[in-house]
Amino acid sequence: MTSDESPARPRKSLGQHFLQDENIARKIISFIPGHRLTLLEIGPGRGMLTKYILQNDQWDPCFIETDKEAVVYLQKKFPGEADRILHADFLKTDLQHLLPGDFHIVGNFPYNISSQIFFRILDHYKRVRSVTCMLQKEVARRIASPPSNKQYGILSVLLQTYFDIEYLFTVSEHVFFPPPKVKSAVIRLTNADRQVVPADNDLFRRVVKTAFNQRRKTLRNALKALGQDLTVLPDEILSLRAEQLGPGDFIRLSDALSR
Repeated sequence: MTSDESPARPRKSLGQHFLQDENIARKIISFIPGHRLTLLEIGPGRGMLTKYILQNDQWDPCFIETDKEAVVYLQKKFPGEADRILHADFLKTDLQHLLPGDFHIVGNFPYNISSQIFFRILDHYKRVRSVTCMLQKEVARRIASPPSNKQYGILSVLLQTYFDIEYLFTVSEHVFFPPPKVKSAVIRLTNADRQVVPADNDLFRRVVKTAFNQRRKTLRNALKALGQDLTVLPDEILSLRAEQLGPGDFIRLSDALSR
């Protein structure tokens, strides 16, 4: 083998842990909705999910990978799809230009940037129809957590505002190379097309982040940092802590402040 044909090496700096279990890969792909839309795979790495995506004609696939060595390997492995395998950083890519319509997302998200990936997805929530992904089990539990739970936090509220969240299954650390020190999990986010969404998304995000940044304080004290007139909010809300509010409560709270 030449260096270009050898398997891509996992890079610790990129948080790469390559999936090696064929059954897990097939199982993940089986949970992606079968709508005829673009399917974007984030971080295909060695192409374990990629090959099963390409065996299915339900989607128009696109692959984005930040590791140049992995891109070269994938383009050699799937020569007929080379123009669909992009060397780019998902966090910095102009998704409106790359994917002008609605799309699905799938991927084995790097542990070190999974939260950043979700915040990027939130920027395009209207067009993202589903996200089927593997990530650190702790983060997956946090995203799927209901209110009044210590795992419930910023990502829980923001993602549950726009998506229905399903915790699908847990994945052992032994099916990866190199094996991570923690277990992983697969979750699915399905766009809920909710009728009630925040009137001001930027303010909504600031309210949620500010509330949870001081989650031990009541909202009356935590939200002072916003510099907003809190007298428009009911006392019964201000006396609660962030983890006691559901996504709908945060929507009503931020909408009251925006008025």
